Amino acid sequence: MGYHILITGGAGYLGSVLTPELLRSGHKVTVLDNFMFGQNSLLECCANENFNVTRGDAREEDVLKPLLKDADYIIPLAALVGAPLCRRDRTGTITTSRDAVATIARLASKEQRIIYPCTNSGYGIGMKGIHCTEETPLKPISLYGKAKVEAEKILLERGNAVSLRLATVFGISPRMRIDLLVNDFTYRAVNDRFVVIFEGHFKRNYIHIRDVARAFIHTIDNFDVMKGEPYNVGLSDANLSKLELCEKIKGHVPDFVYLEAPVGEDPDKRDYIVSNEKIEKTGFKPVYSLDMGIKELITGYTIITNSRYSNV
Repeated sequence: MGYHILITGGAGYLGSVLTPELLRSGHKVTVLDNFMFGQNSLLECCANENFNVTRGDAREEDVLKPLLKDADYIIPLAALVGAPLCRRDRTGTITTSRDAVATIARLASKEQRIIYPCTNSGYGIGMKGIHCTEETPLKPISLYGKAKVEAEKILLERGNAVSLRLATVFGISPRMRIDLLVNDFTYRAVNDRFVVIFEGHFKRNYIHIRDVARAFIHTIDNFDVMKGEPYNVGLSDANLSKLELCEKIKGHVPDFVYLEAPVGEDPDKRDYIVSNEKIEKTGFKPVYSLDMGIKELITGYTIITNSRYSNV
């Protein structure tokens, strides 16, 4: 039996992969999105009679209320994602990434289930050689990390919610983001053949976007067992530094050159290794490796070029 699922921000990088997957699984999906990037990423869903879409702002109560009415599950994806965008629009970050989620928590009935995408950049600077588990204190540094962690706290305190603390996501989506680390480095390898990296020994964890969609579906299927808890979602064999990631990409693009220089710093100070054992114990295992994702990106970048303002 399918559920009725409301996804705010459902036309974004993650929503554009998750929405068609949920429809394929037999669920009814309503998406609320403001289409701020002018994307047409959900056009393939429009022929499905179980798909509905509303163009609107996830912060507006009068927009949310009628959409919440029939929802069994709510997936609040609407957020300003990533430290650079959040720095540029601080007010938008707080009102979308935290306050809009608090509004959903207040308006939703106690029976309605919420699955939230948090970030494992909430761990900030990890301890050398020690895996961050869900019990590790959250010490987010950037405004992005802080807003996401505060929203997670609101939902877990409300109850009847699950938080998925996502590793750095990679892979192709109909609403593509080239700025994510693996996507970015692979794009540079394919197009520039070189990259200059900073903080090359900083480690973090990674996860393919299709595995993220699978983790949401897994949570719906196992909600009663998982509810009330946060779960790290990442590839357990991919706690890699930026230099190790570049070495992996070089395996696919042999003439890729990477150099390290003190040319910047990560606003989130992300340097940690993560344990994904808790969600794995519920029966979830990622199926898309980093190598598969890099191959997919190389193919995808044959189609996508980021040349909006050039004449070639």
